[in-house]
Amino acid sequence: MPMKEETIAALKHFDVGDKFSELPGPPRASVLIPLLVKGGELYTLMTLRSKELRTSAGEVCFPGGKRDPSDRDDVDTALREAEEEIGLPAADVQVVCRLVPVISKSGLLVTPVIGFIRESFSPRPNPEEVSAVFTVPLEFFTSEKDHCASHGSVGMVPLHSFNFVDPDTGSQYHIWGLTAMLAVIVAVLALKKEPEFDVGLDSEDLLSSLQLRLHRRISKL
Repeated sequence: MPMKEETIAALKHFDVGDKFSELPGPPRASVLIPLLVKGGELYTLMTLRSKELRTSAGEVCFPGGKRDPSDRDDVDTALREAEEEIGLPAADVQVVCRLVPVISKSGLLVTPVIGFIRESFSPRPNPEEVSAVFTVPLEFFTSEKDHCASHGSVGMVPLHSFNFVDPDTGSQYHIWGLTAMLAVIVAVLALKKEPEFDVGLDSEDLLSSLQLRLHRRISKL
């Protein structure tokens, strides 16, 4: 089976669909985690946020943002934001699944939406929001080589951090926090590979582990 189709089949096992769509609590947001096959290897596409933004300025993120009243669902939010930020038409994204939502440091309930895009996609970043767009091999997020983690309170997931050098441009990117955690989770699910470091979640049952963490966070709000 071709890599793309095999990956889609693997990821669909973790699709939560509309299960959390009516979850009460924090304001909702979504991110699109774009995947692509390049040179026989799985990659994900990331952005560097503009330093002029009020929140998370200059940080590496996946395309995404808060839900608009006009958005039909979490997928709609992710696709709209990706088109606004990097010029990715919604019609050019093959949506695969939605993962268990996570709560961001700013208190948003963020739904990760995974979708495949073409290798030939040429980003058109909105300079008001995005200063760079780049791709990273998913395998990178399972390796200890450029990874470090800090541990906070007991019971909390480690704060993961990666230093990535783009071989095409030589630019260096610091990928950390929620973005790094989502990248690790997607790498584990898509590659069916154990990371070389402690993720801080049950990697053999990530879905249940993420749901338990979400309900614990919601109960404390």
